[in-house]
Amino acid sequence: MAPRQLFTGIFALSLILSGCTSPSGGSPAIPQPTLPPPTALIATAQASPIPSAEAGNNNPTAAQPTPKPVQLPDPAAYTWAQVVSGITSPTDIRNAGDGSGRLFIVEQPGQIRILKNGQLLNAPFLDIRDRVGSNGSERGLLGLAFHPKFAKNGYFYVNYTDSDGNTHIARFTASADSVDPASEVQLIFVKQPFPNHNGGALAFGPDGYLYIGLGDGGSGGDPYGNGQSRNTFLGKILRIDVDHGDPYAIPTDNPFKRSDGAYKEIWAYGLRNPWRFSFDRLTNDLWIGDVGQDKWEEIDFVRAGTPGNLNFGWNKVEGTHPFKGSSQPEYTAPVAEYPHGTECSVTGGYVYRGAVLPEWQGVYFYGDYCSGKIWGLVSPGSGKSQLLFQTGFRISTFGVDEAGELYVADYNGTIYRLEKHP
Repeated sequence: MAPRQLFTGIFALSLILSGCTSPSGGSPAIPQPTLPPPTALIATAQASPIPSAEAGNNNPTAAQPTPKPVQLPDPAAYTWAQVVSGITSPTDIRNAGDGSGRLFIVEQPGQIRILKNGQLLNAPFLDIRDRVGSNGSERGLLGLAFHPKFAKNGYFYVNYTDSDGNTHIARFTASADSVDPASEVQLIFVKQPFPNHNGGALAFGPDGYLYIGLGDGGSGGDPYGNGQSRNTFLGKILRIDVDHGDPYAIPTDNPFKRSDGAYKEIWAYGLRNPWRFSFDRLTNDLWIGDVGQDKWEEIDFVRAGTPGNLNFGWNKVEGTHPFKGSSQPEYTAPVAEYPHGTECSVTGGYVYRGAVLPEWQGVYFYGDYCSGKIWGLVSPGSGKSQLLFQTGFRISTFGVDEAGELYVADYNGTIYRLEKHP
């Protein structure tokens, strides 16, 4: 069976991106053209911690405060220690969960590198530069997820754009520290109408299904209304069963499986550009960093066991604020948001679940690409989102190793790990 295809536009436009542009799409608004509707066919970093007493004026707002806030550790006692440098435009950091201790670092031009026993291997794990198009700040090899049974089947999945800027969700098969590029199996193909807002996030949920993040298709302001449409993959989180079907099956409890008016892969919608999301490995809760338009960045939260069919409101609202409409009761509001200033593009992170720094247990870390700021959020209803570090990094992604220790990537080519000052 051929990969599922979705065509969302038939026009090619030349767009000039300006200002602070990140792989996740945090650039100023692009002028909105008048277009016909699309057609559809089925070393230690010198980071400056922000002491707790000084953080109050720099914190994103958070919803539903609790009267018993949890105290965050003093960030002045911690640093981001350099782990490896010389990476080309890192976009993702993953572990395979296979007991090997390897860390896999995705490079935007089309390679995946292996950090093994503290050393960056010379030979890439995967090299698909021959089919990846990265001639734009938001295109390239963007996401990686390892199958829960990777140790047995060698399967892993990537999200990349081709030379025409279109999105591919594909599976490869690994053997030890290398991959035959010819092992590619296409799952989903999405025609992209514009060069930006491609999304990129991939993650296997605790249910064993593959979750896929796709942006609204780009330009500015979502001119096609893709975020609110359920007849496109764009502006969505998809959920598919890669263990059944050819090339996949629709989970029986997907919210639109029995609907004739929506694509059955859709699990959540109303998203602008869900560049990074992650599941809490202890609670199974889902945290989403959705990149904003030109005023607000947001963190969304989905409690474990929620059955999907969530509408996060884009493009009617940006965060909790009106955009082309106003907030509605059916919208799922963010648990934290922050305005643009020196900040421009949220990078979703992870809940810390490592053992080396137990005082950080349960804290969700996220950052901003332009400002290099890193915040910590204790819980979605705590009202306590605190600015922790002013790094100076161009924060393109976070990652965790098999032990749950936390990493962050500077898009300039260096990977760091959160550590306590010696």
